[in-house]
Amino acid sequence: MSGGLLTGLAQTPASAAVACNVTYTTNDWTSGQGQGGFTANVTVKNLGDALNGWTLRFAFPTSGQRLTQGWSATWSQSGTAVTAQSMSWNGNLGNGASTDIGFQGTWSGSNPKPTSFSVNGVTCGGTPTPTPTPTPTPTPTPTPTPTPTPTPTPTPTPTPTPTPTPTPTPSPTPSTDNQYVKDFLALYNKIHDPANGYFSPQGVPYHSVETLMVEAPDQGHETTSEAFSYYLWLEAMYGKVTGDWSKFNTAWSTMEKYIIPSHNDQPTNDKYDASKPATYAGEWNDISQYPSRLDSSVSVGSDPIAGELKSAYGTSDIYGMHWLLDVDNTYGFGRCGDGTTKPAYINTYQRGPEESVFETIPQPSCDTFKFGGPNGYLDLFTGDSQYAKQWKYTDAPDADARAVQAAYWALTWATEQGKQSQVSSAVANAAKMGDYLRYSFFDKYFKQSGCTSTSCPAGTGKNASNYLLSWYYAWGGAYDTSAGWAWRIGSSHNHSGYQNPLAAWALSNVSALKPKGSTAVSDWSTSLTRQLQFYKWLQSAEGAIAGGATNSWEGHYATPPSTLPKFFGMAYDWEPVYHDPPSNQWFGFQAWTMERVAELYYATGNTDAKSILDKWVSWALSGTTVNSDGTFQIPSTLHWTGQPDASFSGTGMPSANTGLHVTIADYTNDVGVAGAYAKALMFYAAKSGNAQAKSTAKALLDGIWKNNQDTKGVSVPETKTDYNRLDDPIYVPSGWSGKMPNGDPINSSSTFISIRSWYKNDPDWPKVQSYLNGGSAPVFRYHRFWAQTDVATALGQFGLLFPNG
Repeated sequence: MSGGLLTGLAQTPASAAVACNVTYTTNDWTSGQGQGGFTANVTVKNLGDALNGWTLRFAFPTSGQRLTQGWSATWSQSGTAVTAQSMSWNGNLGNGASTDIGFQGTWSGSNPKPTSFSVNGVTCGGTPTPTPTPTPTPTPTPTPTPTPTPTPTPTPTPTPTPTPTPTPTPSPTPSTDNQYVKDFLALYNKIHDPANGYFSPQGVPYHSVETLMVEAPDQGHETTSEAFSYYLWLEAMYGKVTGDWSKFNTAWSTMEKYIIPSHNDQPTNDKYDASKPATYAGEWNDISQYPSRLDSSVSVGSDPIAGELKSAYGTSDIYGMHWLLDVDNTYGFGRCGDGTTKPAYINTYQRGPEESVFETIPQPSCDTFKFGGPNGYLDLFTGDSQYAKQWKYTDAPDADARAVQAAYWALTWATEQGKQSQVSSAVANAAKMGDYLRYSFFDKYFKQSGCTSTSCPAGTGKNASNYLLSWYYAWGGAYDTSAGWAWRIGSSHNHSGYQNPLAAWALSNVSALKPKGSTAVSDWSTSLTRQLQFYKWLQSAEGAIAGGATNSWEGHYATPPSTLPKFFGMAYDWEPVYHDPPSNQWFGFQAWTMERVAELYYATGNTDAKSILDKWVSWALSGTTVNSDGTFQIPSTLHWTGQPDASFSGTGMPSANTGLHVTIADYTNDVGVAGAYAKALMFYAAKSGNAQAKSTAKALLDGIWKNNQDTKGVSVPETKTDYNRLDDPIYVPSGWSGKMPNGDPINSSSTFISIRSWYKNDPDWPKVQSYLNGGSAPVFRYHRFWAQTDVATALGQFGLLFPNG
């Protein structure tokens, strides 16, 4: 860690006496082999005449220091020279005023401080002097959504009482003249306009209209289970407004056809042995520790729900969405190695929490050894004495829960219209999806809660269930139907942003959504209480919800620090699952998850939900600004200190925390997050009568509609400084070699772009290449499907909740 303070007064034209004070502090970390990363926090203070816009410049002392992404300014790097230009909301600095900006970077060799800064061409001279480094500040989350990032799915060897809640409050039916409903329909029509490119020829929603897109999906024309769940939500709202439920049913059938694996995609589930769900393989922080060795000596618990699911549905197949599809078959894997079928099931993340999207090696979900190396891609991820052709899928539980949430609203609204029978088939399938979603409740290897070593007790019955929506569940098996094995795992990591108490309530209380599994309703009743307890246990003194908890410290059941409090035996983790970037710095997770709490409160009047929301809404509103012209800023990057005050494993609700704190590091005008946030505010306002929450939701939507519309939907400019990682090296074990379907070699010299050479044919590639060559960072206006839908449904929902405005 390092810090520096530079102050100066320089001769400038008589029209502007400029003096500046710049504070530069960093938090550094080492990733090994003389290289690492860092975050820099920079305070620019004006000691001279008022500034109407400012430009900060400095130079890195070494050529090994690189800016990867920044916040609260427009950042760029050319050679060692770094420039930060003010945003519209922090450009005006009066005498004595200051603003905080920052960035994330990488270094090789060393990471010395810059020795000189200038503001608007005026040097802030002097010798740096140390300043205290703040509590370690993790990497900022980029503006785009961190869509699900499932962690390794190991390759196996053959071998409480529910709380009564009131009946949901029906939504008022809006007038056809309601302006917000009209705005919903206008945006809905843009999303469905074939010229705008949101859907593939098969009717699959793309992650984004744009193809050059790297965030969680590594290409815009991939898609995620998240996008499908938003598609359902969009069409449920359309059914409410128009009375036409055919679009909702089409969305469900399209999801079922393309992103829920068919029996032919998972052909050997009948060989699954619930007493031996999988063979253990540890997760590791260092990618170079992969492939991770399979270890059959580690005890694994039994799967208590496989039998009841098979009994309920007459099949061994899993009814859940795989998280990632190559919609246009851009990679060329095809389905089970045929090279042509599209969409194609793929995966990327497989190698622990430090594996960013820029370090992934894409692989087919059905690996028949046609591509990659002699063992396909399997021996990049797990170590075994021999490898078998196999299929494997990873479910993102927040997406499946959102599908259930959408089905609940479709059921509610269709029933109001006397059209319940028109959605009954999809609703029954939503209940079925919720039945299988219980796999996300379980520890990864069905170990009992409180694990602190690989020798901790294996679970039996439900004592390996944490009743929370964990980061993933996964399943796989032999490609050869005559082979005798299949496997299933849960996840040990639980993130606050993935919880969905509305879905838990619906699955345990709404008759048409109650699953058939014999213990499912009881499990979801317990989950509703457990999720609300989890939020309360993680709620900071200010009101924001911290990261989560894990039953497998560092992913291999290591012993967590003894000072960490525990939630039902699981250790507190401020950044569960992934670290590059840290998983709970993005305000979007707050907006997403609290919107679900607000829906629960609106539908049921749940007092625990209200208590959590009272505090969260107050905090969120305090960090929100909507100007008279409709421009706005909402929280973006969050920094965390402290931890929950005490462990909790009881009944009732945990007590409030005094030692767990959040600060807002920077702000954003991201339209998708603003839409989700507005929905959280409006559902809360509709039930509680909170006038500020209602007026802020309205102001955000009005501002987006006034300032951010374009021909394809709504958008804002995004400066993609993180795209300087597109030529980052990817780890491939020494001596391993193989090929991608297009012939791109995979070896220890590979980079992100070298195994995706087709990206260089993208029409947007030249401006990225210019940036990699030292030019300005590229600026994009992205149209993510989830973001368009969050804004569209927010507009429609406001019209439903407040038909008189």
